[in-house]
Amino acid sequence: MTSKTQETGLGTGLKTRHLTMMGLGSAIGAGLFLGTGVGIQAAGPAVIFGYIFAGAIVVLFMQMLGEMAAARPSSGAFSVYAEQAFGHWAGFTSGWLYWFMLTMVMGAEMTGAAAIMGNWFGVDPWIPALICVTIFAVINLANVKGFGEFEFWFAFIKVAVIIAFLVIGALLVFGLLPGTEFVGTRNLVGNGFMPNGISGIAAGLLAVAFAFGGIEIITIAAAESENPASSIATAVRSVIWRISLFYLGSVLVIITLIPFESIQGASSAAESPFTIILAMANIPYVVGFMEAIIVLALLSAFNAQIYGTSRLIFSLAKRGDAPKVFSYISGQSVPRAAVLLSMVFAFASVGLQYWNPPGLLTFLLNAVGGCLIVLWVMIAASWIKLHPELVRTGEITSVRMGGHPWSAVVCLILLGALVVLMLVDANSRGQIYAVAVLFVVVVGLSFLTKKNKHSTVS
Repeated sequence: MTSKTQETGLGTGLKTRHLTMMGLGSAIGAGLFLGTGVGIQAAGPAVIFGYIFAGAIVVLFMQMLGEMAAARPSSGAFSVYAEQAFGHWAGFTSGWLYWFMLTMVMGAEMTGAAAIMGNWFGVDPWIPALICVTIFAVINLANVKGFGEFEFWFAFIKVAVIIAFLVIGALLVFGLLPGTEFVGTRNLVGNGFMPNGISGIAAGLLAVAFAFGGIEIITIAAAESENPASSIATAVRSVIWRISLFYLGSVLVIITLIPFESIQGASSAAESPFTIILAMANIPYVVGFMEAIIVLALLSAFNAQIYGTSRLIFSLAKRGDAPKVFSYISGQSVPRAAVLLSMVFAFASVGLQYWNPPGLLTFLLNAVGGCLIVLWVMIAASWIKLHPELVRTGEITSVRMGGHPWSAVVCLILLGALVVLMLVDANSRGQIYAVAVLFVVVVGLSFLTKKNKHSTVS
């Protein structure tokens, strides 16, 4: 029999290794394999500063979020903490914005995976998309331990590929493979380490600012782990350093081995910097291999995000911020209706990618990056408010963010700088405008929901 949390009735079958791989699976998508070249093209080798900046922001926010999740594990995670800190509107807004963000990202991921698989089998992309969505529905409707095990091995494959890439890249850099020679720093500084100046670094930062988004999903899953406080402590630390190693290591290998001016934004596996470098090592069938890895990366992230969106809806429903039907759990201790809702919207999002009504899809996808900024602001503000309370009540655990409140203030200043850069950049400005509109709409809905809740109670 599946064990359940006393508070929610959800299962408690996730282990620390499941949480860790879930975080990695959600954060390592096609952006690493295909999108890396966009930042390099903008900033040259100095793009590494952009990744360090983005990584530092995520490390700080994950420490704050990890502290709250270890002390008060909840399937609503940051949404619940925002409500505890600032009231109903904050929890409602952060929960629904994150759900919207993951739903749109899922649609984009499945669209990319289905396009590649459609080419493999010579069929329309909607066919593999439908098959995959059905398979993931079955996986997510099973007990949480089975889901965790599937996601562990799914994510493990791409993690193994990245580790192999780093090893092969290091051997190429030092000329230790047959037919290769020591590369040194000629590609790093040959045409200038910072060829496009400060403006290039700014553009590169905007291209990679949200590369690490997705790892916060482990704090949602912590509520279904065997020992939430211990699991979240280990998983947060593990995911932070592994993500940093994978992203920073991969980028360092790429900018060392390939002249930056020859790197373009990859639209296919054949153009990926990963493919180019593996071809240098004479890896056979490298394009097909990378296509398979990219599909796995997309599907793994899709699977983890189906889990995350369903648990958020479940938490919102338990708090009266979503229809009550989504708070019911099955005999497998799974919020079945919430999972099915996530699957329906995931497939609808895929359909939206193909339909592509003028202006609507651009607006929605623009809002995705901005939603992450809103989420980070909510996390920092919630931690500032709740940390003294956690200390006073003795709820604080070994997962602890130091320097209250100034460490959060530094985070918010860094975020403010990022927002200013986005407003100055014509290509990024739309993200701020789109999420501002969405934010106002969702906050307005939160007050309508609160009014309805009060009238129901009375």
